[in-house]
Amino acid sequence: MIEASTAEDLPSLEEEFSALASQWKEVETGLYLSGEFDANNAYLTLSGGAGGTEAQDWAAMLMRMYLRYCERLGWTAQLIEKTDGQEAGIKSATIHIQGEFAYGFLKCERGTHRLVRLSPFNAKNLRQTSFALVEVLPEITETVEITIEEKDLRIDTFRASGAGGQHVNKTDSAVRVTHKPTGIAVACQSERSQQQNKIQAMNMLRAKLLEKKRAEDAEKKEGLKGARKSADFGQQIRSYVLHPYKMVKDLRTNVETSNTDRVLDGDLQQFIDAELKRSK
Repeated sequence: MIEASTAEDLPSLEEEFSALASQWKEVETGLYLSGEFDANNAYLTLSGGAGGTEAQDWAAMLMRMYLRYCERLGWTAQLIEKTDGQEAGIKSATIHIQGEFAYGFLKCERGTHRLVRLSPFNAKNLRQTSFALVEVLPEITETVEITIEEKDLRIDTFRASGAGGQHVNKTDSAVRVTHKPTGIAVACQSERSQQQNKIQAMNMLRAKLLEKKRAEDAEKKEGLKGARKSADFGQQIRSYVLHPYKMVKDLRTNVETSNTDRVLDGDLQQFIDAELKRSK
């Protein structure tokens, strides 16, 4: 009787276990997203690195990858600034991403991303290595750590470029804000008015200044302990190989997959989850 009863109960036990496992995964992820700004929206900036047109095309591929990742999670992604490459791709672009724990997840993506492929821009179709930089900042509307004086700002307006209809092409609505003491400059051209673009730019500037301040504070503390290698922007974090074999490998966690198409189509969660666990 016991064996028969156990066999009958097995399907319901499997369903219960599956439900509990799913609930635990959500709880576990939440444990790794307890940072000060993890629940905030995010600004993600992509820049083509060494490699000219190849790198600019790679930056555009990464932009598409992150936009598809946002779609998968139901986040809202708005392109707020973009500079096109001369031949193809983008020199740089910034995306404002609104979603639950957007910064907490995307902060795992900052660093240098490396691509190896057969070049579509080379007449001999040779193998080419390209690099692109991903930077991620939290959206910060205010903070007691940073005070920005109006006298320290230079605000320039210009005509927004790219698609967007008559308003974008005929009105100087785009805004660039430069913080004169540090030389940090940010721009926004996605909104319909200068005031809206200025608000967005100021949020980005606030985040950049806070990041700079905390980096400087960390350097002072580390100076007492001795030099250490930087683990921030500019460090290669992931390699995407499309030739002579297919492989995406995260160099921090050693998580890898041969399904490069799915990764470039926004399937990034396995890499992000692994990095969240590693860095906690």
